[in-house]
Amino acid sequence: MSLAVATARLLLLCCTVLTPLTCLAIPAEDKPPSDLRLNDPKPTTILVRVVGHGAMVLGREVGSARVTITDVATKQILATGIQQGEAGDQNQIMRTPRLMEEPHYSSRPAAAFTATFDLLYPTLVEVTAEGPLGYPASSQRASTTVWLVPGQDTTNDGIVLHLYGYIVQIKHPQSGEPLIAKDDVILRAVVRTLSGALVRPHGDWDSRKIHIYGELMIGERVLERLHLFYNNDRASFEAPFFVPLPKDAPDGITLRVVAADPSSGNFGVGKANYPVLSERLPSQKP
Repeated sequence: MSLAVATARLLLLCCTVLTPLTCLAIPAEDKPPSDLRLNDPKPTTILVRVVGHGAMVLGREVGSARVTITDVATKQILATGIQQGEAGDQNQIMRTPRLMEEPHYSSRPAAAFTATFDLLYPTLVEVTAEGPLGYPASSQRASTTVWLVPGQDTTNDGIVLHLYGYIVQIKHPQSGEPLIAKDDVILRAVVRTLSGALVRPHGDWDSRKIHIYGELMIGERVLERLHLFYNNDRASFEAPFFVPLPKDAPDGITLRVVAADPSSGNFGVGKANYPVLSERLPSQKP
């Protein structure tokens, strides 16, 4: 083989090795379809789902949640409304293991808010949620900002907003009910997640892992901390307390119940005020 032929073959081999192989190139995505109406608005749907942190979706049982979508640039409210539907399947949401990309709340019907806009260009919006609307004293608020891109719908779980807290209700005595001095009264309270599920021992929301206690207050001063016990028959937490004398509580007393779970970040407080009347006098026979 002549030197010239060998040199030519070597150069050809080098060119072959250094030339990129188009068959090995992997495109980031398929080529976008041609669209001659580039400047026409495109319908774009966003689905929003408001859930209790570590719990279920806020549905009809708790009055649901209000969702508001606002254009960040113009401050214009683009849509607002009430999330519609139920809390979802507890077994699917709380107990079924899943991969990160698998739907968490939408594998079974669950409450959601949906809005559709005609968009000309990508729009940054703020999505805000408030709820549960059926329990104003326990209502929480959360928001996030997301881009809406024309023609690109947000589906499946959608934009998920987590609300932190518990619904804490004092059931007995009723708020405002006069209490008699020196009476032995039972404080009774119910604790729920923001989605409405009961907090109780050994449940999905295990009260044994949550600090739940009551406080007897005069003004802003805590007179006594009450250790609450769970009553399974009433599905409530209970503790006895003595009503102080009117001279010690001229403006009445306040009962406060606290549910605190630092590990999840969920906290809830319920309060009620009561006037205090003089102790009953024994009836005298004539």
